[in-house]
Amino acid sequence: MRKNIKEKAKLLKKQIPAIFLAMKRRDTPLLAKIFALITIAYALSPIDFVPDFIPILGYLDDIIILPLLVTITIKLIPDSILNECQKEAENLWQEGKPKKWYYGIPIIIFWSLIIGAIIYKIVESIS
Repeated sequence: MRKNIKEKAKLLKKQIPAIFLAMKRRDTPLLAKIFALITIAYALSPIDFVPDFIPILGYLDDIIILPLLVTITIKLIPDSILNECQKEAENLWQEGKPKKWYYGIPIIIFWSLIIGAIIYKIVESIS
């Protein structure tokens, strides 16, 4: 049963490129876009909600949190839009990774701003 859950989680993760494409479409409902943004940000984030080095709980995001976000987002996207985005996603991604490296730039910028804000607050509190 445990392996079955992991396999389902992997299948849901493969939906992330289609969710990304649906997020950019004008005809995707706003609530679906919001959940898509949260899902994409969490999926691409180098920082997990629960770090992987914590025994058992460390893989919680891989098995529960991310698949849950993907499932909710998929349910909010109309089937016709999701089907089109799934077909388009097959051409953009290869072996679970984007074909173009610059898709990671928004995540790098996001985490750079977070780290910069933290460093700024630390330096400010020292001064």
